Amino acid sequence: MISEAELIVDRRRLKRRVTFWRILAVLLGVATVAALAWSQGWTGGDQIARVRIDGLITGDQKTIDLLQKLADEDRVKAVVLRIDSPGGTTAGSEAVYDAVRKISEKKPVVAVMDTVAASGGYITALAADRIVARGNTITGSIGVIFSMPEFSKLLDTVGVQMEELKSGDLKAEPSPYKPMSDKARAVSMELVNDGFAWFKGLVAERRQLPMATVDVLSDGRVYSGRQAVANKLIDALGDEGTAVAWLETDKAVAAKLPIRDWRPERSGEGMGLGFAAADIVLKSLGLNGFQEAAQRAQLDGLLVLWHAAQ
Repeated sequence: MISEAELIVDRRRLKRRVTFWRILAVLLGVATVAALAWSQGWTGGDQIARVRIDGLITGDQKTIDLLQKLADEDRVKAVVLRIDSPGGTTAGSEAVYDAVRKISEKKPVVAVMDTVAASGGYITALAADRIVARGNTITGSIGVIFSMPEFSKLLDTVGVQMEELKSGDLKAEPSPYKPMSDKARAVSMELVNDGFAWFKGLVAERRQLPMATVDVLSDGRVYSGRQAVANKLIDALGDEGTAVAWLETDKAVAAKLPIRDWRPERSGEGMGLGFAAADIVLKSLGLNGFQEAAQRAQLDGLLVLWHAAQ
């Protein structure tokens, strides 16, 4: 049998353990709130906000919400966009462009291109008041693409035939189940050309270039940062320090202001403080490229996307 003295000792040990875990839970809670506050720029006073636009651009609501919050936050005196993206959907890139332009109506925005800012990534940069890039940054890829698989021969090989009943001959066209008809091709090309005209119009307006020049630059090719400066697609070569110096000299934003990272809360991250478990595994194994490839495969509609990673 356990003596009364031993019971008292056990109770005391249990109480100490409970107290320890309670204190640890409180400390973790405080650390979580503090980290979230830091990531969202809630700490301190006036600041320059840094926002990263990377990966595939889809115009997700969390990113748009963050950009709208930046436009309304009085403590944020300027915004630095760090762009590292091959592009994404045309509509998503349009949504991000519009949101950045609304920020620019209230405070200066400067884009800093990192490794890649092509297609939709370049559209995002066009929304800024100034664009800075490295000499070897990949940019440009001014164009629109509409692609889809066509596996009718595969279906024939395995003996599968798709039957369709539809209200019009262009409903759900082009179809992956049969070769594209001339009519479907023509209609699809009209869609591509409409998006292409919109993209070129942005370049002409934001870069103050004649449309004849934009037509020459818009054959879909990519440019290095040095080539982009020479063709007036961007403003200067440099880095974030170059961008902040411009904010000080041209926009009277004090360079001594702290730069705070602002980022949207992502699903699966838990209050926006970490990464989803799958992301951690893929990144630790050096396989995050597979994750982006899977995301690309799910994109639908018109794309402003540079396909070098495929």
